[in-house]
Amino acid sequence: MSEENNGTKFKVLIGVLSVLLIALAVYTVTLYNDSKDTVSNLEQQKETIENELEELIANYDEVIQENELKDKDLLAARERIEVLLDSVKDAKANAALIDRYRAEIGRLKEERKMLFKRADSLIAVNERLAIERDSTTTVLTETRKVVDSVNEQNTEMAETIKKGSIVNAIDLKGDAVIVRNSGKVVDTRRASRADKLRACFTLAPNPIAKAGDRDIYVQVINPKNNLLGVKEATEFENGVLSYSKKTTVFYENEELDVCVFVDATENNLIEGRYIINVFDGGTQVATTTMELR
Repeated sequence: MSEENNGTKFKVLIGVLSVLLIALAVYTVTLYNDSKDTVSNLEQQKETIENELEELIANYDEVIQENELKDKDLLAARERIEVLLDSVKDAKANAALIDRYRAEIGRLKEERKMLFKRADSLIAVNERLAIERDSTTTVLTETRKVVDSVNEQNTEMAETIKKGSIVNAIDLKGDAVIVRNSGKVVDTRRASRADKLRACFTLAPNPIAKAGDRDIYVQVINPKNNLLGVKEATEFENGVLSYSKKTTVFYENEELDVCVFVDATENNLIEGRYIINVFDGGTQVATTTMELR
């Protein structure tokens, strides 16, 4: 009888344990499924927060770019949202974090309302100033046109006076010469016998030219297109002038005869056609050619 009771109790215990194991398994599965649902829900909420933050950044970009605003508060607010977005992306979703970020988004949206309202006022002021500036610009443009016209006339007059003050050279003639030991100069047409080249000309009278010392430059180019003489250069407004000889004359607004001697080596004195140019400062005032045998 005792053995039957013990067997019955054992069977009951096994039955109870089996029920408990089944209940525990059901609870574990249910808990796991609930946990998965919770994680999935938190991830969705995290993604929603990221989208809201990106939308806030887009709102700020639109206002800043469309109206070309450089308001430091707008820029600072946008930067804070970007920092928060990076923080959300790097964080692991949990309920406490989601609640904190939602509260922060609420605060940022309120800040956006305030800043955008102030930005609208600033835009209105800028538009009014732009209208006033356009009106002022129109007046200034008209005034500038008048000033430019006067300046253009003055420039043209100054250019005319400048051109008119140039001293022209007339009767330009080039020769090759032999210089004797006695100092006597003899003309020659043979390149092989020449010691120097000579350019003679007359500075024409010009009553509006400035009287006094005047720099005259002579340029001699041989048949091989080589520059003879000192081969120096000087710079003027219209460019750089390379020359064979420079001479300074005292000009008194009347005719003045000038002769300039240009040194040349035997290698540069060759048969053919030579070009001679005369410059008053940086302006060419005469040119001629000569032939040597």
